[in-house]
Order: sequence, then C-alpha cells, then structure tokens
Amino acid sequence: MSGQPDPQPRPPHSNPVVTPAPASGGGELAPGPEIRFTEGLAGNGHPLPILALGAWFKHAACLLERDRARFGPNLGDLDNADACRGVEPAAEALLAQADGRVRAVAHDLHPDFHSTHVAAALAARLGVPAIGVQHHHAHVAAVLAEHARFDARPVLGLALDGVGLGTDGEAWGGELLWVAGAHFVRLGHLRPLRLPGGDRAAREPWRMAAALLHACGRGDEIAGRFATQPAAAMLGQVLARPALCPATSSLGRHFDAAAALLGLCEVMQTEAEAAIALEQLAARSTAPAVSPDDWRIAQVTVTHGPADPSSEASPSIGALPPDVRLQLDLHPLLLRLADEPDAGRGAACFHAALAAALTEWVATARRLTGCDTVVLSGGCLHNRLLSAALHASLPALGCEVLGARRLSPGDAGLALGQAWVALNQLAAKET
Repeated sequence: MSGQPDPQPRPPHSNPVVTPAPASGGGELAPGPEIRFTEGLAGNGHPLPILALGAWFKHAACLLERDRARFGPNLGDLDNADACRGVEPAAEALLAQADGRVRAVAHDLHPDFHSTHVAAALAARLGVPAIGVQHHHAHVAAVLAEHARFDARPVLGLALDGVGLGTDGEAWGGELLWVAGAHFVRLGHLRPLRLPGGDRAAREPWRMAAALLHACGRGDEIAGRFATQPAAAMLGQVLARPALCPATSSLGRHFDAAAALLGLCEVMQTEAEAAIALEQLAARSTAPAVSPDDWRIAQVTVTHGPADPSSEASPSIGALPPDVRLQLDLHPLLLRLADEPDAGRGAACFHAALAAALTEWVATARRLTGCDTVVLSGGCLHNRLLSAALHASLPALGCEVLGARRLSPGDAGLALGQAWVALNQLAAKET
C-alpha cells in the first residue's frame, strides 16, 4: 500500500520534483527515486553534499546535494547476507555521483545495524564526521526535506511506526516530537506496552493483546482467549517479570494488539498483516460515535536538556518547549475492543478513536508550544484511513499539515531525513 497523498497545496517556496527510478537491466537493482529542489540550496550556504545510510528495514541510502536528493536501491531489510553485502556498494555508487567531497555520513543511532557499521567505516575513510540520528527525528525530517523545508523553524512531528531505538535505549514508535533542525524534544509518547518474548511479540499480535490484558488487570483471560497458542498458559508469568518483557511505545504494536483482540490475526505470516486486516475491515464497516473515555492524556513534568537531541547541536534553553511530556494512553480503547463482539465495528471504532486521540494530543502540544506546523511521518501513515482522518482534522485546528508525497512515510525514505538532520547540525556548528 502507498501512503495517503498530502491533500494540502504546496507552499510557494517548496517545489520538489520527484523523478521515478529508471528500470534496471541485467539483474541489477535499479537506483531509487530522485528529488530535485527547483530553487536549490546553494544560495543558503548549506554544507553539502551529505551521504546518509538509512536504517535496518527497507534500507535505501541517500545522497543530499545542493539541488537534489538521490536515493540508492531499496535493498530490503538488512536481515540477510545478500542485503548486507549490497549496502557498501550502493553507498559507493552514490559517492561516485557526488558533486564534490561529502561533508558527513549520517546513520541511525542503533549501534548494531550493519548500515551503522558501514557508515562509520566510510566516514573514517573519508575523514568526515559520522553523525548518528535518532530514528523518529529522521522520520519527521524526511517529510520536511521532501517539502524543501531546510530551515530550523520548530515544528511538531507525529512519528508513528513499528520500532526505532530511542535516546533512552528503549523501543519507540508512537512519538510526538518538537523538532528544530538538529535538535528535537520528545514532547510526548504513547503509554508503553510490554513485549512478551521480545522481538517475537512483533510477529505474534496475540502477545501484544496479552500484554494489554495483563496491564489492565485481566491477565487471567489470556489462556482462554488464545487457547490455540501453546505459550498462552504461561505468558502471564512472563509478563509479571518486566525484565523479560521490554517496553515499547510503538503505535504499530497497538495496531497488532487491536487486531488480535478482535480475532483478526494472532500470528502474522506476512509483514504488517494484522494492521492491514484491521484497516481493510474498518474501511467497510461503520464506526460508532467516538467516546473521549477511550483515551487519556497525562502531563508529566520533565527537564528538556541536551540529553534529548540526535546531535550535539542544541538551541538555547529559552528556545526549548515547556518542561512537560504528554503521555497518550490508548489502553482504554484497546480494552473496549476486548469486549467488542462485532469485529468490524471494533476495527472502525479503533481507527476513528485513534485519529481523534492523536488530534487532541497534537492540539494540546500546539497550545504548549505555539507550533502551527504538524508533520505526519512513520510507517503507520501508510494506513489510508488514519492518514486521511488526520489530514482532515488537524487543519481544522488551524495547523499546517505536511505529509509524505511521493516518498514512503516509512523507513524507505528515512535516509533523506538523516541527511536533513546532519545538514542542520553542520550548519549550526559553522555559524
């Protein structure tokens, strides 16, 4: 599925032109798309070009230059030797096209990704900085870059996906960020769910449903609800030991939990199978009236300091948003689905309530920060129902809404965002 096209008109200063990837021959992978910035970046003194190496899923490197961004081939997920072997040659091919010596090599913060190792080696060989960029910061930045927004004006960004390493070492994926160039603040996140079985929970939605039931005091239902799963009888004991169940704020895992609670998918055979089934059923069902009791927003006092940025560049303390963090709790919504006998009604309810909750979350952040531009990013924006609902509700608040246009809102376009963050970091150091 492709992401929902941005229904908002292009601002007059932003005119990126996307050139499709040419067909390949001889069994070789075709290069990725190319985005041209019709006004160019050279006049603004930007430190370019910059190479970025993406992340783990749907890996595609990107070369950001003064008038364009070139993508390398999409190598798929870096979970096999063939894909990993392709990372360095794809990066070298982009370097060969660069108009001058690259100024930096950007990469994901995760230290164990093969793309991170290649980035570090290339940067050392070229004698340039290797710049780690937090995954969700890069998601927001990729959309800003696609809209040719290369300044550091603060924006709010929803980064909604399956997983990305946070600056605290935990699994993020349902994030409300304040982004200002090379700096970001984690202004909010979803109330975490546990991952019983670790990575296995990302492939088995019934485990996420079990985590929700356990968190809400209904763990005794797990064995009966998921009687066909051999591990169900013991999973409550696993969930009682947090050390065995890392936490995640991922919206993707909330989709999985919803699908399993409604009986749509307990174990996935294909990528995003549970979320796709949930969306397809919702699209042909009627949602009940949205209830504000389906979610809660808790405001917690924190200190936004230099520990949060992807990079060393930080705005002055006076420029940071208020010292609060907004936690969006979707547990009540998921618990409602656990008692919903009509799967279609439940799927439609989930989508409608989720969009309403995210809209209120952004509205709260807008009041706190004064930011009127909202960026929609991350793989969950492939969901057409969710994307369309947010593109309708957020402008009604008076927000300018930016979403992915031709590039994927997910990890296939992530490297462009990494390059955008690195560009802003270098520019900040040179001023």
